[in-house]
Amino acid sequence: MYDYLLSPDALALRDEVREFVKSVPRQLLLDMDNDKVQFPREFLQEAGRRNLMGCRYPKAWGGRGLDWVSTAMVMEEVGVLGYIMACTFGVGAELVCDAIILHGTDAQKEKYVKPLLAGEIFAAECLTEPRGGSDFFGTNTTAEDKGDHFLISGQKRFIVGGEGADYFLVYARTDEEAKAHKALTCFIVDRGPGVTVEYLYGLMGCRGGGAARIVFDNAKVPKENIVGHLNGAFAVFNTMMIPERLGTAAMTIGAARPALEVATTYTTKRRAFGQTINRYQGVSFQVAEAAMLLDACQSMIYTTCRAVDEKIEPARIRRLVSESKKFVTEACQTVAEKSMQVMGGIGYTNIYPVEKIVRDLRLASIWTGTNEVMSLIIASEWYEEHTAARKAGLTRDCETDAEEAFAADEKIFS
Repeated sequence: MYDYLLSPDALALRDEVREFVKSVPRQLLLDMDNDKVQFPREFLQEAGRRNLMGCRYPKAWGGRGLDWVSTAMVMEEVGVLGYIMACTFGVGAELVCDAIILHGTDAQKEKYVKPLLAGEIFAAECLTEPRGGSDFFGTNTTAEDKGDHFLISGQKRFIVGGEGADYFLVYARTDEEAKAHKALTCFIVDRGPGVTVEYLYGLMGCRGGGAARIVFDNAKVPKENIVGHLNGAFAVFNTMMIPERLGTAAMTIGAARPALEVATTYTTKRRAFGQTINRYQGVSFQVAEAAMLLDACQSMIYTTCRAVDEKIEPARIRRLVSESKKFVTEACQTVAEKSMQVMGGIGYTNIYPVEKIVRDLRLASIWTGTNEVMSLIIASEWYEEHTAARKAGLTRDCETDAEEAFAADEKIFS
């Protein structure tokens, strides 16, 4: 954690979060991993009581009026409890609330944001469908206009927090004739008639977070529950991708940190061939690389958070957020794997939590947009940025700085 990047208010908040993290019962974490607890309701209620959720939202709606740098710090610290704890914490407090705060009405904020941030109700975001993961705009869920309300029908799956949610943020098709980016609307859908929640996934890791399949069968939704505008889901989706992906990356750092900490302590105690194994370069160099990767992850996250706080150009934010999500999630998986490697066989058992961390972090590069999608975005934005800079003459033309830069008949491209 880079203390010098945090404001005094953020540092005080960090101490609050750390105390909260210490207070979470060990048994809850074990019961979630064993699927004895399917949704950490009490954990979220306590976080709300301590006013730890949604710290960057206005105080009027239950937040603390802080910034993205502070938010990343909170997500990282909560992630120490385990990746799924940060996921369930972030889905409601950082994803659903973000859409309503930025695009919703005051009435929606009063009804759905304030009680959520207080830990009184819970929410889930419904994006993924059975026939489409990354193909978000190919959604098959429909909303039929019935005058003063809509009837929503369709399925969403892998919905983190779905098991315990009181309401859902749902994207549905409202114009069958329009192009994909102008055909969807975002709705707040209360849990009730026409909404079936099924907790059924046997997950490799990240258990106990209420990952559910949600079935909508003519669920009645009043028109005042539209978030933003009719057929305007594209604008909501665009802003949601910042907390989706930047929050995911920040929490991954916190979830990977304990693996390295456990491995570091272990290697200073475990002896082989007459000395502790941290004295062997085959071990210490792997620990060093893992520490370096975590530092690089934090540097990237907090740089990107500052960019978002400073509201730099949207295209560059898209690139930085996508880079952060891809680099951090992959680097943290490497951190966890190296931690297991230096511990040897004992790291592969449930004597230590490293094997669980490895299982949990495998999700990080899949959800909230696969890392392959992140590469697509990074490449697209980078080429656009590079081309624009060359046309504007903003950088030196380094191509000419080679001895034979102007050799005849050498630069042939087709």
